[in-house]
Amino acid sequence: MLQIQGVHTFYGQIEALKGVDVTVNEGEIVTLIGSNGAGKTTLLMTVCGSPRAAKGKIIFEGEDITRLPTHELVTRGIAQSPEGRRVFPRMTVYENLQMGALRSDPRYFNDDLEMSFAMFPRLKERKDQRAGTLSGGEQQMLAIARALMARPRLLLLDEPSLGLAPLVVRGIFDAIRTINREKKMTVFLVEQNAFHALKLAHRGYVMVNGKITLAGSGAELLANPEIRAAYLEGGH
Repeated sequence: MLQIQGVHTFYGQIEALKGVDVTVNEGEIVTLIGSNGAGKTTLLMTVCGSPRAAKGKIIFEGEDITRLPTHELVTRGIAQSPEGRRVFPRMTVYENLQMGALRSDPRYFNDDLEMSFAMFPRLKERKDQRAGTLSGGEQQMLAIARALMARPRLLLLDEPSLGLAPLVVRGIFDAIRTINREKKMTVFLVEQNAFHALKLAHRGYVMVNGKITLAGSGAELLANPEIRAAYLEGGH
């Protein structure tokens, strides 16, 4: 479904991505793990067109989307829940979800709204509340639900567990699993929480300093001594 081929991305003179190759097949959850500053978020942002790839190609469902404007990606079936949630703080929960559905067929709005509320019942309780007054976990639920309102075939999730309590993190990862299994949605997940991400993912990649250094199934990477030592608290 998504092929990232030899992508190089720069911030000015700084090369953030150094020939990255990643494949996400239809129906998979694929995760990208790595330390802070490794280039994980840059890769997702490059897929979305900001910044642009200086070299290489990004192919989605057989089409080269490397140079397409971001809004065109939404119409083709890609939606992102960005790092730091970035909800519209002065808008209500309901209005945020309306924004997510702007480029979708309005015939499906009510059904999609009910799906979001079924997946995240707390949002239904808070639907008339301003998003900026929600807890961090509730804002993350809203960011994911807002992306789902675009009816994507590929969902890009950037650090959904960042800054959240462990109990909330488990709920978020359970929701991602449900999205994949029940909605048959393909998910590309960028995450620092390697344990949860690799337990969830069908396959994973490890990024170090803008390069992919390891790849394998989630179970293989979870059992890898190097990964355990580097990302799983010394293997515990």
